[in-house]
Amino acid sequence: MNADRARRWFITGISTGFGRELARAVVQAGDTVLGTVRNPAQVAELAAERIAAIVMDVNDEAAVAAGVAAMNERFGGVDVVVNNAGFGMNGTIEALSLDELRAVMETNFFGAVRVSKAFIPALRAGGGTIVMISSMAGHIGFGGMGAYCASKFALEGVSDALAQELAPFGIDVLIVEPGSFRTDFSGRSMKGAKRALDAYAGTQAGEVRARLAAYHGNEPGDPVKAAHAIVQVVRSGKPPRRLALGADAVAGILKKLDSVKQDIEAWRAVSVDTVLDETGA
Repeated sequence: MNADRARRWFITGISTGFGRELARAVVQAGDTVLGTVRNPAQVAELAAERIAAIVMDVNDEAAVAAGVAAMNERFGGVDVVVNNAGFGMNGTIEALSLDELRAVMETNFFGAVRVSKAFIPALRAGGGTIVMISSMAGHIGFGGMGAYCASKFALEGVSDALAQELAPFGIDVLIVEPGSFRTDFSGRSMKGAKRALDAYAGTQAGEVRARLAAYHGNEPGDPVKAAHAIVQVVRSGKPPRRLALGADAVAGILKKLDSVKQDIEAWRAVSVDTVLDETGA
């Protein structure tokens, strides 16, 4: 897509945080946007900033279909779809209930897939970009954050496959991997397991909830700068597959990749020695 062309954006979850700042950055860049919120009172509030919004739940298939219709009605189509809606969940795997795990996956993973699938037919007609807001936790598993990490690992996997499937149609898939930014993620958007197990008291995983609460409001990343970075990359016309945001994300992801490479190299002989013998015996 031409880098200078005005784009029509659909962004889920623009009430606060990354979504809100991204919607603002889109408008400042001269593009148009339709975002989703859960609170009807925010529609008028956002309109005052020239940001169009509708009430939509990414877990409601009928509501998502209505979102596609609203985008077509207001802007005549879509160029960029951003899957931003989601929430954090802390708690050890042993303590989390399966219902709590499913709830995180339903919004962070299935919600993003649901929205993407709904818009793909329109994007196939004219090309465009799907942006998945993942996390450095889509590469790195953090003790006490397993449910959230699982949802982002899954999102990255489906995004890689989707990028291959949609490339022939001129559709890019950009996976954004933020580190720690000063948003509501560690506050309002963070949920915790209903129970905590005494066995994990004093361990890193067991103390995650308290550490997140103390860290809230002290994160190093600026969400305004992150939003403008996303707009810049999308509007470049040649977005990468992945965009890490924040020095912590860059360092953490590279460290994880180095660790994976070291493990593979250290056990290469054992790994490759599993081929069938020529005789097949």
